Amino acid sequence: MNKGELVDAIAAQAEVSKKDAETVLNATLETIMEAVAQREKITLVGFGTFEARDRQAREGRNPSTGAALKIPATTVPGFSVGKGFKEMVATAAKKK
Repeated sequence: MNKGELVDAIAAQAEVSKKDAETVLNATLETIMEAVAQREKITLVGFGTFEARDRQAREGRNPSTGAALKIPATTVPGFSVGKGFKEMVATAAKKK
């Protein structure tokens, strides 16, 4: 499912126009990204948690040459799946 299909599904389920559904989806995603960028943790009970995670500096290898590379420390977005979401996916997988 791509963003356009998601907007269509939201519009149908919420019984709103596609334009309104897209506006709300864009606002939701932008708010989550801004909050995580400010190192805030967003918890949606049953769905999951969005948060910023620190990655330590480490040494890697160039796959084509095998030369050692220094990979700097960085902060990345992370997502932990909530219990309800995890159970829904597991149940759907059993039905197949």
